[in-house]
Amino acid sequence: MRARTICYAKGGWLKVFHQRGAFDAALLDAERWQCEYGVPFERLDAMQLQRDELSLSTALIGAVRHTASSSIRDPGELVTRCAQYFTSIGGHIVRGDATTLSPHWRVLTVEGEIEGRQAVVAMGPWFDTIARALGYRLPLAVKRGYHRHFLPESGATPNQPVLDAERGFLLAPMHQGIRLTTRVELALRDSPRTPVQLAAVEPLAKQLFPLGKPVESEPWMGCRPCTPDMLPILGPAPGHRTFGSLSVTLITV
Repeated sequence: MRARTICYAKGGWLKVFHQRGAFDAALLDAERWQCEYGVPFERLDAMQLQRDELSLSTALIGAVRHTASSSIRDPGELVTRCAQYFTSIGGHIVRGDATTLSPHWRVLTVEGEIEGRQAVVAMGPWFDTIARALGYRLPLAVKRGYHRHFLPESGATPNQPVLDAERGFLLAPMHQGIRLTTRVELALRDSPRTPVQLAAVEPLAKQLFPLGKPVESEPWMGCRPCTPDMLPILGPAPGHRTFGSLSVTLITV
């Protein structure tokens, strides 16, 4: 296995601010989250922020750092390593067609039909396709986001993900470069891509951090499911708690 860092050594991510009112409101929220839920944070004034992130704009007035969060530099490699570990302890991974899942927990794969005692449905934005086939009508929508990597100028790099909360974008150091991401777009899963958000925030991001040339020829889009209250659906499906000795769990995050 390659010796490569996939997680940041330094935990946390920054929420940076341009206006005093927005900064003060964010501090109040952070204090409430810490009091009610035990979520730790640090307050950084302009000087502390510049010491911590030398490449960020000096026009920023401060930041809130959420210190308990971790970030991944290469999500694909993380999944690969998890799969390698799973197989090393006796697991077996096969590719199949999830739409063939039957209530007896049989599914067609490239190795033929397989059967299990339990089924976990974790299909991301395609979750409703399987859920409907099993008889569930859930209030699901799709959040779409646009992404692109940029090369940093003069070797600059942020030490942690940086969210510009007022202007609606995030910069994160990845193995491929500095990733620029947008706010969510609520749209049908298979609607044509409309990367106007990314085009709008790119010049703002370059004011915040010295982004250079883009790595990809064009942005890419990702989708994920969401519910009206943004909480996950997690646990045994009520209509399939037992099927002989079988059960199913429906998940969306």
